[in-house]
Amino acid sequence: MRTTVQDVARAAGVSVSTVSRALTGGSVSPATREAVVAVATRLGYQPNRAARGLITGRTGNLGLIVPDLRNPFFADVAKGVTARARAVDCGVFITDTDEDPVAELEAIATLRHNTDGVLLCSPRAADADLLTAADPATTVLLHRRVPGMSSVVADIADGTRQAVQHLRALGHRRIAYVSGPEDSWATGQRLTGLDGFAGDAELEILRIGSVAPTFEGGVLAGDLVLAGPATAVLAYNDLVALGLLHRLAARGAAVPGRMSVVGYDDISLAAMSHPPLTSVAVPKDRAGAVGLDLLLGRSGVTGGEVVLPTSLTVRASSGVAPG
Repeated sequence: MRTTVQDVARAAGVSVSTVSRALTGGSVSPATREAVVAVATRLGYQPNRAARGLITGRTGNLGLIVPDLRNPFFADVAKGVTARARAVDCGVFITDTDEDPVAELEAIATLRHNTDGVLLCSPRAADADLLTAADPATTVLLHRRVPGMSSVVADIADGTRQAVQHLRALGHRRIAYVSGPEDSWATGQRLTGLDGFAGDAELEILRIGSVAPTFEGGVLAGDLVLAGPATAVLAYNDLVALGLLHRLAARGAAVPGRMSVVGYDDISLAAMSHPPLTSVAVPKDRAGAVGLDLLLGRSGVTGGEVVLPTSLTVRASSGVAPG
């Protein structure tokens, strides 16, 4: 039979209200709290989340909003969030907005009134709309920066620089960059990293269009890359890079003999492609865990930011420039 709060109170020799305060961070002496926690642990007591919410005014649940769970990047972020949530006894409601800013704002409106806080991963809505829809005191952004809101971001610009420096060291002097959505915050950060090479007279960065951040977007970009003089290509993300590999293979362009390919995000599929994909590794699951900790421990503070490092994982898709 399930152990109740009354059982804990009797065993600890205290009132039910004292047990509730001791287990929810209420006002009790350290000795009492320690004794109650010890009894609860011994009896295997698991507080009912709904009942605990009536006492604390909190639901014990958090919301996570992502643009597209089919993208392994966001699945990895979700795993980081849910793993951390289990460790701190929180539930997580996950909403996929299918890259739709309107659906995103609707999800924020729903979750902010039914959870203790919301994690917004790579939101597509404009800054002003996010500030209107979300409560900065109970919202943390993942992989997006908006003034006035707390966030966890990766050093995307530095990761881009690492990728270009790698290709330059391999002898590549004309490097194509296949961009993602132009209004994306991540696109801006990648371009910032590329701008750092503007003064390098021996290096030419060829920017190719703006494609969907999907496998199909990469397939579409493949012919554009081959039509130019580039010997290497940096893709907006790994899904685009995998689409490029597919199209290059269909065109008979050897990788990396004819064209080196570098992706971004280092999703699990990157190591499974043929050839295995060189990619900028972004700490996806760690970002989710850090974001949840930031959300739970913020105490109403806004404007905080955590920046996580990126690193380049070199695999067989990048090689010495031809000729």
